Amino acid sequence: MSELILTPGDTTLVQLEKVWRQGLAVRLADSARPGIAASAARIEAAANGAVPVYGVNTGFGKLASIKIRSEDTATLQRNLILSHCCGVGEPVEPETVRLIMVLKLLSLGRGASGVRPEVIQLIEDMLSRGVLPVIPSQGSVGASGDLAPLAHMAAAMLGEGRATFDGRETSGAEALAAAGLKPVVLAAKEGLALINGTQASTAFALAGLFDALAAARAALVTSALSTDAIMGSTAPFLEEIHTLRGHRGQIVAARAIRALMEGSEIRESHREGDTRVQDPYCIRCQPQVTGACIDLLWQVARTLEIEANAATDNPLVLTSADLIVSGGNFHAEPVAFAADQIALAIAEIGAISQRRIALMVDPALSHDLPPFLTPDPGLNSGLMIAEVTSAALMSENKHLANPCSTDSTPTSANQEDHVSMAAHGARRLKRMNANLAHILGIEALCAAAGVEFRAPLATSGPLQAVIAKLRETVPALDQDRYMAPDLAEAARLVRDGVLTGTVSADLLAEVAL
Repeated sequence: MSELILTPGDTTLVQLEKVWRQGLAVRLADSARPGIAASAARIEAAANGAVPVYGVNTGFGKLASIKIRSEDTATLQRNLILSHCCGVGEPVEPETVRLIMVLKLLSLGRGASGVRPEVIQLIEDMLSRGVLPVIPSQGSVGASGDLAPLAHMAAAMLGEGRATFDGRETSGAEALAAAGLKPVVLAAKEGLALINGTQASTAFALAGLFDALAAARAALVTSALSTDAIMGSTAPFLEEIHTLRGHRGQIVAARAIRALMEGSEIRESHREGDTRVQDPYCIRCQPQVTGACIDLLWQVARTLEIEANAATDNPLVLTSADLIVSGGNFHAEPVAFAADQIALAIAEIGAISQRRIALMVDPALSHDLPPFLTPDPGLNSGLMIAEVTSAALMSENKHLANPCSTDSTPTSANQEDHVSMAAHGARRLKRMNANLAHILGIEALCAAAGVEFRAPLATSGPLQAVIAKLRETVPALDQDRYMAPDLAEAARLVRDGVLTGTVSADLLAEVAL
């Protein structure tokens, strides 16, 4: 398995996306080791001292006033993990579990958490050998950390809970043994360091961000195809229009659409004599809408890159000041806001795509395309209900885009009286991106059919390549057939980057992290 060396505090989202998509093993840079050891030594000294230090020799949350004897330290930390394993729901997918573990490594690697090097080593070895905890997806309110999800991660490290190894789910103890690893016995504060933090919420948000940016690239391709299918004008994409406004995402989106359509015979055929003065907004305002979504995703990326490198447990060890201080870095409000913003971008990319689909199937608006893009309307319904499906998915995403960060409820006997709801706010992005892939897949089907109806006029070279790739697995709809597999395959081509992969990387290179 390929291994990536990451530096806590200086890890990029490009590196983290590789971990998520490629399943890479991770080790922390050697430069992080001295700080880890120094903070662990400070915690050991506090555990053996008489002064109460939260989470080191006291109870937790509302029970923080109860002093714990030094001989009960290991039991305290073990009990913390087991009692907090209260997650419910479907298991988190393996690639995101891996990302959660890597983010926890980065946080602990900042040298402010007080864990011993052997805890770091076990997480690294689990990643390297493919031991992945089974983490239920629900149960975190995103403050005091992602307690339940991270407790399930930590339980596997203790030989408790469930884990997968070599494609098989088993007990945490069996998975570790099968990989040649031993459970860790936690020392002072280590359980708290493992479960306090925003790593589950941040991993969910990063997964949503990575797929949303990929969808934005696909949307530029499908929208360029749609523009040619309805014989739209490229004048609204002129560079000068967008530089006058100045938003980078808008400029980049317009540039990509122009490049994708360059050389289209369809476009050249109606430069003169076209009686239409303006196209509908879903064509004319593509750069302004999709570009704004890209800008939003870039802003979110900055927030999440900071969070991915952050020390977010509690208390924190400030070794330079020789202090152990309780704070609130576990509160995931920045992640909750980021998740809400990603949701807005996903919803809007899908909303304008759906309007282009509606445009293409409507003979009153599609500039002489046949009704519902079938050569024999009446006997055949063509893509009529595919458009309805896209409308259903668009509306579902609009509902899901309502903010989660504005919700809060007090927990833990009112000690934790304001929470972020970042975890489910970020978790919903997986469902929203799946819906968006289907919407864009349906747009690709409609746009390809529309362009083919313009023959003998041809679209541009890049867009011809996109249609050819689509037609390898989804034939043209000459007459009605069972449609579900076509929609599923089109969504897969979008989701897996196959359609965008057919065009020159230079055309979409600017829409990246």
